Amino acid sequence: MKLIRLSLWHVPLTAHDTYYMADGKTCDTTPTVVLRLDTDTGLSGWGEVCPIPHYLPAYAAGVAPAITDMAPLLLGADPTGPEALMARLDQHLQGHVYAKSALDIALWDLTGKVANLPLYALLGGRAVPDMPLYHSITCVAPDEMARMARNAQAQGMTQFQVKLGADDDWQADVERLTQVRAAVGSGPLVYGDWNCGADRLTATRVGRAVAHLDVMLEQPCATIPECAAVRAATGLAMKLDENAHDIPSLLEGQALGCMDAVALKLSKFGGLSATRRARDLCLTLGTQMCIEDTWGSDITTAAVLHLAAATPARGLMNACDLSHYVGPRLAPDAPTRQNGRIAPPNGPGLGVTPDPDFLGHPDLVLD
Repeated sequence: MKLIRLSLWHVPLTAHDTYYMADGKTCDTTPTVVLRLDTDTGLSGWGEVCPIPHYLPAYAAGVAPAITDMAPLLLGADPTGPEALMARLDQHLQGHVYAKSALDIALWDLTGKVANLPLYALLGGRAVPDMPLYHSITCVAPDEMARMARNAQAQGMTQFQVKLGADDDWQADVERLTQVRAAVGSGPLVYGDWNCGADRLTATRVGRAVAHLDVMLEQPCATIPECAAVRAATGLAMKLDENAHDIPSLLEGQALGCMDAVALKLSKFGGLSATRRARDLCLTLGTQMCIEDTWGSDITTAAVLHLAAATPARGLMNACDLSHYVGPRLAPDAPTRQNGRIAPPNGPGLGVTPDPDFLGHPDLVLD
């Protein structure tokens, strides 16, 4: 089997609710990059990556040039065994893990189709029947965020991420966490996320003000040592996100005692291959994991769900159905959430098939 063609589309995804985050970050309409790898056997593999602007060192318009640069190594190659091929691509083009993430997902999709197995069977085997989801709440007025939390809870959600810092008002952030905690009652998981947008002092003031509540903090500051200082000063459990992007960063978070939980996002690590290695390390360290990606639609969501389904329950805090937050949907056969949980597709590979009529003519074809 050989790869004979690479096709790429740019599709604008619009969030159902604009996401307001700390430090002026927003997420409204964002281009996702869809990739298809075609083989000489007629099988195709799909990948996707959707970088949020100003969020991580990733750029949607940079995916096509990176793919073009790697194309000579891809065309004519055997797509099965993604990790070996990705290692060769890493030697050719250092970095650009976000662009490689879409490639890696598509290679795994093809490998699963060749084996006629769903990807979770190749990523460690089905460890859980379905996965808990978290509901992310945009940073708006505290009472509106509490209303959103109640609505999500009525649909079965039991884990809530409360965005903080959008208005640079630490007392409003205290009220956000307080009202959401009260709205969902005792038991559900509630955590406040600054997306690196707070300084140590501000995050510490918020954390100490809510220390009597059952809440967790997520990535308040821009560095792991700063997050560790907030963890030590507040005594509240800490989840790392933006800073957790490779094995050394995971080991640093563990060593500094601020990685009670961690967000493993496919495009931060470079796809399923690298994220699976990170997952296995976190299982060894005893760190709870949110397995997800920065943003995306049905292809990315399917990849996330397969890796999450192959993760033992003891290490899986939650997963994320990214496609629930945006429109349009790319694949009519993609799974949807049910009572706050979701299961992966059962078909070969990713188990989802994007609608070719919706995608239309590709923006880039390499053969």
